[in-house]
Amino acid sequence: MSDIFEFPLKQHIGNKAAACVVKGDVIHRGQLLALQGESLGCNIFSSVSGTVVKVTEEAVYVEADDKQSKDYIPLKSEIALELIKEAGLVGLGGAGFPTYAKFSKPFESGGNVIINAAECEPILSHNIKRIEENPKQLLRGLEIAMKISNANHGYIAIKDYHRKAIAALENVNTNPKISITTLENVYPMGEERAVIREVLGKILPVTSLPLEADAIVINAETACRMQEAVELKKPLIDKDMTVAGKLTGCEKENKVHVILDVPLGKRVSDVFEMVGGLAKEYGEIIMGGPFTGKRVSLEDPIIKTTGGLIATECFMKGPEKIGLLVCACGANKERMEQLAESLESEVVGVEYCKQAMEVKGTRKCENPGKCPGQVAKVLALKKAGAQALIISNCTDCSNTVMSCAPQLGLPVYHCTDQALRAVNHKLIRKIK
Repeated sequence: MSDIFEFPLKQHIGNKAAACVVKGDVIHRGQLLALQGESLGCNIFSSVSGTVVKVTEEAVYVEADDKQSKDYIPLKSEIALELIKEAGLVGLGGAGFPTYAKFSKPFESGGNVIINAAECEPILSHNIKRIEENPKQLLRGLEIAMKISNANHGYIAIKDYHRKAIAALENVNTNPKISITTLENVYPMGEERAVIREVLGKILPVTSLPLEADAIVINAETACRMQEAVELKKPLIDKDMTVAGKLTGCEKENKVHVILDVPLGKRVSDVFEMVGGLAKEYGEIIMGGPFTGKRVSLEDPIIKTTGGLIATECFMKGPEKIGLLVCACGANKERMEQLAESLESEVVGVEYCKQAMEVKGTRKCENPGKCPGQVAKVLALKKAGAQALIISNCTDCSNTVMSCAPQLGLPVYHCTDQALRAVNHKLIRKIK
């Protein structure tokens, strides 16, 4: 079977790119495949050398040559912000907002750039691995971001238990304008407004952007790729990833693997083969983290925002009737309905955390990680006939649910359960 790489034309927030190659074109690693469209578009480049075998309205497909090189066609721009735009760089923490747009309006007087190195979701560990191996790259990326944005201070926000990564940063940081801020190890301590709250002491409304707190927040890997675009003229063609879960031989070996610089467009199945392959039985494949990831197939491609691939534990049979308690910080209603179906349970009621506010078709938490109490929501689901609950709650909300649901005779499932079970991770229930 040929090694086919798939490059979707939309891998980010904004309009999809327009293919600029045709079937039969011979291309090289780093060659432009699709030009950014209008309104937050982003360029897409080939991560491999090979031949274009198909172009559709949704994707470009490249058959990779047998022999590959790490070399790439360099970017052409000379100015830092233009290089970031040309590179097709987007937020690599999952949201996929075009990076050049975040830096399009420099601060008039001062301002702060915050690196989100929280590695927010459990299991995921690729951002920390890159920091441990190359802390200077992250610091250089932050300095570039500060210069472009005219910021007078830079922060690296990282959970306090990542001691090795923190020590690595402290050992090489000589810039007095860059500080390291440690965060508590709770979820969702990597949410953008939670990071701003912890670093700058400002609580933004759900409708506000970080700029209203004189801040720009970027993911750790995004900063590293900014350094590559500006100083190495490298387009966004590789992605760091965590691959975990039900893997071949995982009883004897590590269940969590980090792979740096996975070529974009590679099939999910091929990435699992890079760590030894999948176990014969698993529940589902999650692309992303246990809280906010989505179910994908083995034929799906790795895209710019792919941070994790998790093969979960098999699903058990759930209760006949189940209620959903949806949190803005975790899995949404549609994802939880999917999980209920996998448990073979009928959804009889849906409630939302009282802080999950509707904003432009999605939900955002008023104060991420600070729970107002869930007793009324749990009682409503019990009244609707639920025999158990599925929750997608943060650490604090999970504590409040667990303080009342079991006393009401309602067992609790969490949206992260099957992923965490697959790596022998402690389940999210009551956490002191």
